[in-house]
Amino acid sequence: MAESSFTEVTLFILSGFKSHPELQVSLFLIFLIYLFTVLGNLGLILLIRIDSQLHTPMYFFLSSLASIDIFYSSTVTPKTLVNFQSNQKAISFVGCFVQMYFFVGLVCSECFLLGSMAYDRYVAICNPLLYSVVMSQKMCNWLGTMPYVIGFTNSLISICVISTLAFCDSNINHFFCDTTALLALSCVDAFNTEMVIFVLAGFTLLSSLLIITVTYIAIISATVRIQSTAGKHKAFSTCTSHLMGVTIFYGALIFTYLQPDNTSCLTQAQVASVFYTIVIPMLNPLIYSLRNKDVKNALTRVIRKKLFP
Repeated sequence: MAESSFTEVTLFILSGFKSHPELQVSLFLIFLIYLFTVLGNLGLILLIRIDSQLHTPMYFFLSSLASIDIFYSSTVTPKTLVNFQSNQKAISFVGCFVQMYFFVGLVCSECFLLGSMAYDRYVAICNPLLYSVVMSQKMCNWLGTMPYVIGFTNSLISICVISTLAFCDSNINHFFCDTTALLALSCVDAFNTEMVIFVLAGFTLLSSLLIITVTYIAIISATVRIQSTAGKHKAFSTCTSHLMGVTIFYGALIFTYLQPDNTSCLTQAQVASVFYTIVIPMLNPLIYSLRNKDVKNALTRVIRKKLFP
């Protein structure tokens, strides 16, 4: 019986916000932000590649963060925009799991990449004389690659356990294929699967957040020992943008996923998902560039070269 129910589902209907049609209009306007998300992050990547003075570990990680923001936002937003404009809100069974695989993998990768960025700031502030030695090209490549390895391993495990479930309904109460929304469609006891997903989400969020927290405790401890006020201000200013990005990103993720029984509050999860799939990727280029003199100066240099070669 379970196998029969499982094989009957060949596609899913993304019916998120269907019971709130007034939200679809405002959400469509929000999803137009996607254009600014792609342009902003792509512009930041190009600027970092063009300007040689930004070829440092800090901007290497920032470029990787911008790439993740583009791809994980693009995993969800284009399909959602099409669904808002069409009466057909279907996605194939395989397409749904592919979307979920890349989305979960990229979000988990961003969590650990933020940890790599925190470690980079720790070395820069606590061991400035050894910075170039510690943050070698080999170390940067390792810190830049491991988040993807861990993130997509996490995603693969999630996909494997969810794909073994039997689905009795094809209506996904979400605007994309998310783990919690799919778990709600299971017609068998999914407690074990829910616990696996909960443990994976908890490991990703808490372990990466622990890395960031411990790192910043060490940064604060080192900063308070700096004698000059200017030195303290400079040290804190290099971390402000990262802390702001971490707070917003993790706040949305914890609210959405770190609940053992979160299938009962999918509407709240949808609203939170809009925030971290669309708004945060758009905000990141602003957070990391508006208060950054290096980025501003690099942009000025590039514009001058183009206008006055």
